[in-house]
Amino acid sequence: MTTILFELGTEELPPKNLKTLRDALTDNVKAALDSQNITYQAIKPFAAPRRLALQIVGISDKQPDRTEQKRGPAIKAAFDADGNLTKAGLGFASGLGITKDDIITISTDKGDYIGYELMVQGKPTTELLPAIFQKALDDLPIAKRMRSGASKEEFVRPVQWVVLMADNAVIDATIQGHKAGNLTRGHRFHAPDFVEISHADDYESVLHNAKVIADFDKRQASIKEQVAKLSDEVGAVAIVPDELLDEVTALVDLPVALRASFEERFLAVPQEALISTMQADQKYFCLTDTNGKLLPYFVFISNIESKDPSQVIFGNEKVVRPRLSDAEFFFLQDQKQPLFALTENLKNRIFQDKLGTIWEKSERIASLAAMIATHIGADSEYAIRAAHLSKCDLASTLVGEFPELQGVAGTYYARLNNEPSAVADAIEEQYLPKFAGDKLPATDIGTALALADRIDTLVGIFGIGEIPTGSKDPFSLRRASIGVLRILIEKRLNLSLGELIRQALAGYGDKLSDAAKTFDEVMDFINARYRAMYSEQGVAVDTIQAVQAMDIDVPMDFDDRIRAVEVFRSLPQAGTLAENNKRVANILAKADVAVSDAVDESLLVETAEKSLFDAVKSAQTAVAPLQAAADYQAILTTLASLSEPLTAFFDGVMVNSDDAKLKNNRLALLQQVRNLFMQVADISLLQG
Repeated sequence: MTTILFELGTEELPPKNLKTLRDALTDNVKAALDSQNITYQAIKPFAAPRRLALQIVGISDKQPDRTEQKRGPAIKAAFDADGNLTKAGLGFASGLGITKDDIITISTDKGDYIGYELMVQGKPTTELLPAIFQKALDDLPIAKRMRSGASKEEFVRPVQWVVLMADNAVIDATIQGHKAGNLTRGHRFHAPDFVEISHADDYESVLHNAKVIADFDKRQASIKEQVAKLSDEVGAVAIVPDELLDEVTALVDLPVALRASFEERFLAVPQEALISTMQADQKYFCLTDTNGKLLPYFVFISNIESKDPSQVIFGNEKVVRPRLSDAEFFFLQDQKQPLFALTENLKNRIFQDKLGTIWEKSERIASLAAMIATHIGADSEYAIRAAHLSKCDLASTLVGEFPELQGVAGTYYARLNNEPSAVADAIEEQYLPKFAGDKLPATDIGTALALADRIDTLVGIFGIGEIPTGSKDPFSLRRASIGVLRILIEKRLNLSLGELIRQALAGYGDKLSDAAKTFDEVMDFINARYRAMYSEQGVAVDTIQAVQAMDIDVPMDFDDRIRAVEVFRSLPQAGTLAENNKRVANILAKADVAVSDAVDESLLVETAEKSLFDAVKSAQTAVAPLQAAADYQAILTTLASLSEPLTAFFDGVMVNSDDAKLKNNRLALLQQVRNLFMQVADISLLQG
């Protein structure tokens, strides 16, 4: 079995992209090998700060030989009446260096042609690999490439060396302008000199001896293990975000975890600010207790095995102290005035040029949040107070330094100002959910505020014509819409979306020129989010369409119908009922008279229509209390009983009778059937 080793040695690669580059290089090479019919057993990728590498195990020595068919002119054009090659036939043969005897017939749908089967010898793998690797590098997702010195070769960072080997032999190649060899480099500080690789299988062990853990996943596992051990020693839990872990893994060749500490006085500062600066600026892993409260420790990953780790720890503690002091200064500076005093600054800060200031937005939110609070049984005065304070921290120095703390800082300051807990909590909760799958506001006031803020933004931005496009959504209106739907649905709020939008429109007064158009556009935009939202949950598209056909105004009610239709689809009668409902809908749509839903029992003459009439009457009686309780699942389960009589009706009754009275009466009966199902959804849209 042959092992191929490819390594590209560079200056330090961008840590946030290293994992992506590793995966893309692997995928590119796999695709190229497959396209060249080169077989292999496994590909192992490596990625470290100064290298991208692949080890291909069990690769075939050459491409398989293959037969390639060449097609020439049609038989009629290739041979004359005597069976001799024409000028066209001779041209084909001479071009391939063959005689008439070598020619075969190729039959196609369009006729017969002359042809030739050519045996193509597979090329040696080592001959193909240099181009494969170069193309794989050229196709990496690199936003901006650079040149090194006078070199014309471009890459994300300057290339320093290239290794390309087949077992113990160097493959003759030039990649990224560098002659391939069998020399690599180890750790920049512990083993900076070139190191020889005797065999491609030895790559990982050679680098391990040179203080480099080349396998990204092994390096990451080591970091996680070391961080967990240091955390356990002080009874703490480490905060290890995936993105930060990937970045730190990409920054070091030889991860050595060390625990440091900071002064406990900094814990008086909002821990989100401390965590933010330690993660973003220093790449530290913060430690908390089991309740999530920050402890005065952090773990950092060093890239060296120091003879005196205490000095490394001291250096990091010294570096982080000024950053924590800055956060402390901003926090204390903001407390020199109450949170509400910052509203004066909001009166001069623009929310959007055509929509006024942030303070004006706060006032609109207050009015809308109060209305929502009243509907959900919350304190409207608290909602107004929370809305007026909701954007104040945007004018604080802490949020000015840490923008990601908007809402969080406001909640801290509100508590320090002895605001009611419901008000303080709502200030942070207004931004929930922040992303797909994020938690929702926990309190009623926070819920009212989160809804009011999003709906005000949606109405305002649509009102000035700034409608999102396929690629641009600067105000994140899609995310805001899904947030509105999630809150209303998951918190079981029986609120009308249309009423919320009308209230928001009223808050803008004459700032918006066409309220009716804005209302329609916002409703359509939010309703369009249902499809994406439910599709992610695995709900069939036609289920969503069946409910959307009802033009439901209350998202909670929409969700109830979706769940009911999903259960209905599992019933054995569902397919037949869907088809029959489609037939009912088509017949009624083509009716040349205004269809009544009043059935004259005396005009029922066929047994099947009498049976259907009786079944419909029973269903109407059974469904009435279920409709009052909005128990859509029970309604559809009850209506499943109509499957047999409806099928029998279509099998034995001619709807379009020559007798106009009979025809109209039968149409009325079908209208009653249609009305029963349309209490929940348009079942005729289900595809089976």
